[in-house]
Amino acid sequence: MHALTGKVAIVTGASSGIGRATARLFAEEGAKVVVSGRRQDELDSLVAEIDATGGHAVAVAGDVRSEDHAVALVDKAVNRFGGLDIAFNNAGSLGATGPASDITIEGWRDTLDTNLTSAFLGAKHQLPAMLRRGGGSLVFTSSFVGCTAGFPGMAAYAASKAGLVGLTRALAAEFGGRGIRVNAVLPGATDTPSNAANLPGAPEGTRGFIEGLHALKRMARPDEIAQTVLHLASDASSFITGVALLVDGGVSITRT
Repeated sequence: MHALTGKVAIVTGASSGIGRATARLFAEEGAKVVVSGRRQDELDSLVAEIDATGGHAVAVAGDVRSEDHAVALVDKAVNRFGGLDIAFNNAGSLGATGPASDITIEGWRDTLDTNLTSAFLGAKHQLPAMLRRGGGSLVFTSSFVGCTAGFPGMAAYAASKAGLVGLTRALAAEFGGRGIRVNAVLPGATDTPSNAANLPGAPEGTRGFIEGLHALKRMARPDEIAQTVLHLASDASSFITGVALLVDGGVSITRT
């Protein structure tokens, strides 16, 4: 039997990168998956990939900053697949960057709305559906940035990701007695399309510099992060809750 047989999951930020890899892995492990992102074409191709391998998935495109979208995802999970057991609230962005004195209030709010408030809105509507199933697992994507390391020019991103750890712990304490586990993954640099090192115009040597910050001297593959999310989503981690789990290749402990 697969790790998630009979489970229903929501994955946000599923258009690419960690979210896409996790949605595919969840489906491979037996879950029926509702995938969310802003790009309908990318979501449709993901659903086609999952269907082609015998899995079950449905796409709901939208903006995670919208509470209506959070409601729509849960409604789709319940109406299409019968309930909700797992949610990977992964959507996020780098957001407003630069000197803190130059970040506009609009940029600050948009970054927190995208990375932190969206996760709260997701959980707000996912939790009641999970309670109706007798429990479940919530997983958030935080970051080592703002939690174990600070970087200049990333005040908004760091604050939003640190806030996710606080949200994780509060929800874990609030809902643990009712069968719901809540954890966060804190990835290191991951080789995804959105990674700054892969963007056109990045200074020469940027990728090597970022890889060198890690003890493993490389970036993560999205599927490596997905495996950790699977562990937290599955019954293999049945006594783990309230954890901010570093999956960072040793970037948090490296000084060489």
